[in-house]
Amino acid sequence: MSDKKDLVIIGAGPGGYVAAVRAAQLGFKVAIIDKRSTLGGTCLNVGCIPSKALLESSEVFYSTQKHLERHGVKVSGVKLDLPAMMKRKDQVVSTLTTGIAGLMRKNKIETITGSARLIAPGRVEVKSSDGKTQLVEADRILLATGSEPSVVPALPYDGKWIISSTEALCLDPVPEHLLIVGGGYIGLELGSVWARLGAKVTVVEFLPRILSIADTEIAQALHKSLEKQGIQFKLSTKVVGAKVPPGNTGKVQVRVQPSQGGDEEILQADKVLVCVGRRAYSAGLGLEALGIPVDPRTGQIPVNEDFETPVKGIYALGDLVAGPMLAHKAEEEGVAFAERLKGHKSIVHHDLVPSVIFTWPEVSSVGPTEEQIKATGKPYKVGKFPFMGNGRARSMDETEGFVKIIADANTDRVLAVHMFGPNVSELIGEMVTVMEFKASSEDIARICHPHPTLSEAVKEAALAVSGRAIHI
Repeated sequence: MSDKKDLVIIGAGPGGYVAAVRAAQLGFKVAIIDKRSTLGGTCLNVGCIPSKALLESSEVFYSTQKHLERHGVKVSGVKLDLPAMMKRKDQVVSTLTTGIAGLMRKNKIETITGSARLIAPGRVEVKSSDGKTQLVEADRILLATGSEPSVVPALPYDGKWIISSTEALCLDPVPEHLLIVGGGYIGLELGSVWARLGAKVTVVEFLPRILSIADTEIAQALHKSLEKQGIQFKLSTKVVGAKVPPGNTGKVQVRVQPSQGGDEEILQADKVLVCVGRRAYSAGLGLEALGIPVDPRTGQIPVNEDFETPVKGIYALGDLVAGPMLAHKAEEEGVAFAERLKGHKSIVHHDLVPSVIFTWPEVSSVGPTEEQIKATGKPYKVGKFPFMGNGRARSMDETEGFVKIIADANTDRVLAVHMFGPNVSELIGEMVTVMEFKASSEDIARICHPHPTLSEAVKEAALAVSGRAIHI
């Protein structure tokens, strides 16, 4: 048994390791437990970081083939070196996970590798890969175990033919046909990677549109863009079963039919990637035995404003609790949790957590969709500005998309911002800041934005809220 800690954290993903660092900065004696030997959780190991590395590499490959000639750069004999691309992805992951380990050492945080289970308040049993167990004691326990891919009963994962996002990060060779079940952001990002690298990609979505939680206008624009890039969609379609080939070669036979019922159709694919959302990773932690209720649908658990569960001294954050399952949300909760332990009144505004989809063009947003605002009956105004009117976008030859700002019709306070276009992941931060300070569209319009930059599209959209856009 290691010496007793002030805080032990189960899960070394963005929520857990950030909470550990902030707690250590505030003077707490901290230990962190993770089943992986490399820290960083799903995000750094098999999620956000490796997928973005592949998105970047695949976009370079695609642009070299399709776009460089427009810039007066002629190339020939462009070939894909998939092993080299995967090696670069792994190096990016290794660099960052090694950096997290360095942060633990710097802040004198004890790192323990193994699977953790709560056996009582303040007591955690850790089982290592060799079967040995140890007991870790602490005044407080924080659960930050993240989430895992949801399962479709008709498509059980086998890791070879029917795969999750984890396996989709290391396919070799490029599949001839990749069928993706689910039209959410994970499927669209990974579909973009493999489509750029030469795969035929088909997305099967149960609902009549992709990105069901996104602003409809933005989702429609992305749908059209991805179709132009070669991705095919079968909307209002459900999967009813699949048959995998008996040997090492062949095609997966996937049975689909209209969501409301009808004749079945068989689709053949080399790989079937299931991306139908994520479920909190709460199984095996011993929660129910201690009296902590677990939502049977989401796997999430209830907490109060201090992130404390119904059992005193046991806390949870990130994907384990309500709110968007996003790494940056977990990080902010990690900081707030540690500071509240110290008596600070830190809070996280979940309604102002931004989201980004790293397709190309990108999607970013903060606040409710226009449809959600309309449903409240609140009067609102909309200002939009297309990137085709932006000088920097023109010089980049990336004019697809627009910025959309929604403001209260009476007060002009910004209610939401939705963007579709080049590098909008880097523009949404300004909008989060604006909305945190309860600013108006007039405030944005009066701010001097540098020229020529993509950020000028934000200013123009703000001007458009009151019909004053200059460059269109």
